[in-house]
Amino acid sequence: MRTQVGIIGAGPAGLMLARLLRLAGIDSIIIENRSEEYIYNRIRAGLLEHWSADVLTEIGVGERMAREGVLHWGNYIGINGELHRLDFQKLVNKRVTIYGQQEVVKDLVARRRADGGDLLFEVDDVSVHDITSERPTIRFTHEGKAKEIACDFIAGCDGFHGICRPSFPEGVLKVFEREYPFGWVGILTESPPPDHELIYNYTDRGFALYTMRSMSVARLYLQCDHDDDIANWPDNRIWDELHTRLGGARELKEGKMLQKGITPMRSFVAEPMQYGRLFLAGDAAHIVPPTGAKGMNLAFADVVFMSRALSAFYKNKRTDLIENYSATCLRRVWKAQRFSWWMTQIMHRFPDETAFDHRRQLAELDYLTSSEAASTSLAEQYVGLPMD
Repeated sequence: MRTQVGIIGAGPAGLMLARLLRLAGIDSIIIENRSEEYIYNRIRAGLLEHWSADVLTEIGVGERMAREGVLHWGNYIGINGELHRLDFQKLVNKRVTIYGQQEVVKDLVARRRADGGDLLFEVDDVSVHDITSERPTIRFTHEGKAKEIACDFIAGCDGFHGICRPSFPEGVLKVFEREYPFGWVGILTESPPPDHELIYNYTDRGFALYTMRSMSVARLYLQCDHDDDIANWPDNRIWDELHTRLGGARELKEGKMLQKGITPMRSFVAEPMQYGRLFLAGDAAHIVPPTGAKGMNLAFADVVFMSRALSAFYKNKRTDLIENYSATCLRRVWKAQRFSWWMTQIMHRFPDETAFDHRRQLAELDYLTSSEAASTSLAEQYVGLPMD
């Protein structure tokens, strides 16, 4: 098999990249080790920054999002049950869109099929070779047969546990990471969310987040111990704690739980994001705690930068954008890491905090919700910084 860009991973990053390359007249092949059914049922992020939703529309995959997505022009910061609304429209005149990652994936796969592009699921034994040459290759097995893709470039969009990042030679990568001393109990439930906008709720009992996948399906989270077991959280305990932490500020209706689990909290960045003709994008290169809602949006930003670099190479023989790909992405990645860390530390109770830490945190929340300058700063970052 021969193509210009071999893409490993059919998540949001890989599928978005393939569509961007298609529009630039660049051929690609996507391979994915999971099944098609699996990627459609993998419940992940559900918030699109202003520019991300606009890009999906511009590249021809925003029709269903426009019908089914929920526009948010603000959100709420709760402090022990007292809610303070941040008006994004007034502060920065931008919004976010609630539309599940799995729905984005479905739309991108449908577009890929309509384009007639190669997309192979359930591949095994994936490996990359000759990544410092002008003809790197991807080897794998599909339907029991050994296959090889000869390409000009390889895009590693295969997630945190993929094979692309470990394929960098020893000593090339530098890893920066932080583990947080808590996690989130998360549920998906057939019930309306307590408000039509997100509620980020700080309480002395711990953080709670009230969000949604639609106005009839709520996505709700509770701060828990980092080593907690979901067996310790029967349904009644989860609902009781969600009601308690909301503090009566809104009515919380209970419904059938469709899913529940514990999400760990971590920050991770691998530098550089490229080596030879192999590029990393999305979770293959960085993980953010979900508090800032940046994961899928960062993956999209990576592949927008990558598609620009590859387009400049093929159209004008330029190599500067390729050479600067890692630095360009990391500038945005670290801003998103900073924001996600800040949102996490301001909203959660830490097990080792002192009385001073507690009072300082309450003062910071008071400042955030009473200062237009502070609220504007949060809103600017939450809806998405401008693409460079």
